[in-house]
Amino acid sequence: MKNANSLSKSHQMLFLNTLAFTVCFACWTLNGVLVTYLVDKGIFNWSVMQVGWLLGIPILTGAIMRLPIGILTDKYGGKYVFTTLLLLCSIPLFLLPLADSFLMFAVLSFLFGMVGTSFAVGVGYTSILYPKEWQGRALGIFGMGNAGAAITTFIAPSLLNHFAIDDPENGWKILPIIYGAALLIIGILFIIFAENKKLEKSTKTIPQMLSTLKNVRVWRFGAYYFLVFGCFVAYSQWLLPNFMNVYQTSLVMGGMFATLFSLPSGVIRAFGGYLSDKYGARLVMYWVLGTSVLFSALLMVPKMEITTAGAGIMAKKAGVVTEVSTTNIKIDETAIPIKAKDELESDGTGIFPSKTTWQEVVVTQNQSVAKKELLAKGITKIKFDANMWVYLILVVLIGISWGIGKAAVYKHIPEYFPNEVGVVGGMVGLLGGLGGFFGPIIFSYLLEYTGLWSSSWLFVLLFSIICLVWMHITITKMMNKNEPILSKQIETKS
Repeated sequence: MKNANSLSKSHQMLFLNTLAFTVCFACWTLNGVLVTYLVDKGIFNWSVMQVGWLLGIPILTGAIMRLPIGILTDKYGGKYVFTTLLLLCSIPLFLLPLADSFLMFAVLSFLFGMVGTSFAVGVGYTSILYPKEWQGRALGIFGMGNAGAAITTFIAPSLLNHFAIDDPENGWKILPIIYGAALLIIGILFIIFAENKKLEKSTKTIPQMLSTLKNVRVWRFGAYYFLVFGCFVAYSQWLLPNFMNVYQTSLVMGGMFATLFSLPSGVIRAFGGYLSDKYGARLVMYWVLGTSVLFSALLMVPKMEITTAGAGIMAKKAGVVTEVSTTNIKIDETAIPIKAKDELESDGTGIFPSKTTWQEVVVTQNQSVAKKELLAKGITKIKFDANMWVYLILVVLIGISWGIGKAAVYKHIPEYFPNEVGVVGGMVGLLGGLGGFFGPIIFSYLLEYTGLWSSSWLFVLLFSIICLVWMHITITKMMNKNEPILSKQIETKS
């Protein structure tokens, strides 16, 4: 009965943790909607570069500060760190309506971007509340707070339009106040209902705790998280212009498609935790990385047309060209048929590449030709439409795969580092957050260099292969070193 009561209390704390993380994630991605709105309405005349910085600054803050926040969580407990974070981050949001310059907006964005560290707090706090067999599911449920990004995408634009009806210039200022109030309310709930719990062996000094980061396993987990979380955050922003440029969708439809990518990826995380508990995180990661390789390989094929040389027509004997038309060439009295170009183009709905071939005459009437001289050159045109619906399905599938992978990565941490969950989780989260910050930058350089929107998927493909090979080599070495015992117990410690 005691264990049942204890588990029930843990479930209550998990609900509070997940609620707080969802609100924090919604606040973390606020600038993606708010800054775009302010520039679109001409309220601030920021350059494209300034807009880019304002979008990235909160993401960067939330990434680089995850490690120290994770250390504090291990040291002092989740209740105190989470409560302090929620209350302090509400302040810059309350002050944001006073921002009248790029610099002030950037500074306040830097400060409220600290809500992005809530993941490191929640991971350390949640993992200590549950026994080993429950940790994967618990961390997966907690991670569903990623869906906060989709909440902002859905709610914030409508609220901004509503507030602008009465005051087009200043109506936007109500939104950050609402977000700040949400943080404040959750912080008060933490003060009243949360119970602090920290590691019993939390007497380590900070240098001792940081020494754990020398373990190469931490960086391997960080690489996995750079892919499954960092690329998730990056594509949450990148897919909208991708759909608009490649498929000429409207802003609303493009946003809806981007949401179809981000929402399932966040919600499926709980299922990823269940799978990690049931089958082992390592087996799940094999599946995640394998499908990431497969789907990114399919997604990297661009919408394209290739025109190349085809089968032409050569003279079978010497003679004089007596007639030339679009359908035939006449050499003396011998008529030679020519394949004309089909003017009908693909409507862009095909799933598979389509091929068109035709021939163009290269000789003129009354011209003398020798045997085997080229009369008409062949042309082959291969067109791949990269069907939008197929592309969308693949995007959703890779998002779901990454969502499962996010839970699997964090299932590893409390098992390998049971006394350093906060610091290791913070470091892994830091690397994942950096993926969200640098991903769009990398994608934009690839787009500029290649001219292909699908070039970003080439990066994902190569990085997925690196992670998969790295993991497999590591496991193979472990197997060779510890056989036959490890081969029988490979899933007992994932």
